[in-house]
Amino acid sequence: MTCNHHSKESDNCIQWVPIFSNLSEEEMLEVAYITHEARFDKGSFVYMADDPGGKLFVLHKGKVKISRIGQNGKEQVLRIVEPGEFMGELNLFSTNKIVDNAEVLEPTVMCLIEAEPLKALMAKYPSIAFKVMEVLSKRLNQAETLIENINLYTVEQRVAHQLLHLSEGKRSIHLKMSKGDLASQMGMSQETLSRKLSAFQDLGWIDLEGQRIIHIKNRLALEQSLSD
Repeated sequence: MTCNHHSKESDNCIQWVPIFSNLSEEEMLEVAYITHEARFDKGSFVYMADDPGGKLFVLHKGKVKISRIGQNGKEQVLRIVEPGEFMGELNLFSTNKIVDNAEVLEPTVMCLIEAEPLKALMAKYPSIAFKVMEVLSKRLNQAETLIENINLYTVEQRVAHQLLHLSEGKRSIHLKMSKGDLASQMGMSQETLSRKLSAFQDLGWIDLEGQRIIHIKNRLALEQSLSD
């Protein structure tokens, strides 16, 4: 990891990140003043479980996987962080150590903001705090939906639900993560996911193209499978 204080990169990072979108140019300069840039190579970790918290990491370029390792040693993928999104927010307001791992999936540039000066800015500009709360609410809803799906849906229904969610009404899905990570996120093995996707393809519901592209051919069948 390499760091530079208040670079041009950090200015760009701040300008288009949603949590700072309501700030004026002068206010953004205040954020830029407490921000520094960090670069990470593919395969490295931004942070790991048991590291101290106290920073907000705003992704400017690249992609990062957030995951946890269970007591059984298995990885549970929580989400993929992309440009414009942030992580580390749960440890901004507590002294607890980090419980997640943040693995860099491709060369990444981040903007790092220390907790104390950021909290001071949140007090001065409540719009920042409200934006952070809005994102946290969405993530909590996603986590609750995932728990509900694992507890109430069959494996087939979980796969169908995820395909419908990822497609967002479009005809094709370009996976942001590997199928192994997607399977982990849904609480199943990669082999199980691959079998179910192949079965859906045999039924004519989807068409698989390479490792990352899935075409939705029969959305109605996927929707109906959720109520079977």
